[in-house]
Amino acid sequence: MSETQISRSGHILLIEDNPGDVRLISEALKEHGRGHDLTVAQDGLEALNYLFQRDPYAEARRPDLILLDLNLPKKAGLEVLHEIKNDPRLKHIPVVIFTSSSAPVDISLAYGRNANCYITKPADLDEYFRVMGLIESFWLTVAALPPQGGE
Repeated sequence: MSETQISRSGHILLIEDNPGDVRLISEALKEHGRGHDLTVAQDGLEALNYLFQRDPYAEARRPDLILLDLNLPKKAGLEVLHEIKNDPRLKHIPVVIFTSSSAPVDISLAYGRNANCYITKPADLDEYFRVMGLIESFWLTVAALPPQGGE
């Protein structure tokens, strides 16, 4: 590990309604063994309640990284992204879109709403784990993240 790469544990908010993907992501993060905390929100509304510390999440910890699926119940991923990136307290949290959609319109809309990264979920299990490792390594080891206070 170079001097510019600092191994740190982080708090990840995974916004995903598919239990299979939740399990795969959780297992992939454990495999990389850096001790990250993972919180799962199963729909867009729950995610926003968590992020805005609404009941029952009044004591919720601000995540260092958000993994966001686009196809969510109650509030779509693009709407969640829009609310995150338009709030001064949340806009600096990196949001990685991790979704099954590879549609150019979804990619354009996500970046238009200030997504930090857009990744299509791989179909191959080994590739899925490899990609999750790359996400974790870049965003929680290589990239400099803003302090918990925001600006």
